[in-house]
Amino acid sequence: MIVIPTPPFHSEKAFVAVFSSWFVAQALKVILGGASKKKFDVRWLFDTGGMPSAHSATVASLATVVGLYYGFRSIPFLMGLILCLITMFDAAGVRRHLGWQGKILNEIVDEFYLKGAVPEKRLKELLGHTPVEVIAGAFLGIVIAVLFCK
Repeated sequence: MIVIPTPPFHSEKAFVAVFSSWFVAQALKVILGGASKKKFDVRWLFDTGGMPSAHSATVASLATVVGLYYGFRSIPFLMGLILCLITMFDAAGVRRHLGWQGKILNEIVDEFYLKGAVPEKRLKELLGHTPVEVIAGAFLGIVIAVLFCK
């Protein structure tokens, strides 16, 4: 029989911490995007890519909450940590490379479009994150989890 330890805090705090991490990261994208591009676009709240990584903030917050909840030497924390690392690697690696491929394909489509060979249909280029965006998102998630759950 598996015994789950009694949490040192209410689990509602964990939910609030994890979802707040995502929301704060996405809100920061809107604020930073608005400041750099001198325009406001509410779609940035639900878009991928950009600073900070909401994926990293969410999974880092989740892993931190699990560590605080079950202990940082527990199997549930190990599972959360592995999920966190895979997600962050994917955000900075695979998804970022897909964004680069999208950019190159869009350049090819532009050349064909100028020649009248194909209708213009662009691919999404900003899918992944730079390592700095991933680290910033992870730091944000950890800080929010600790603030909410400690």
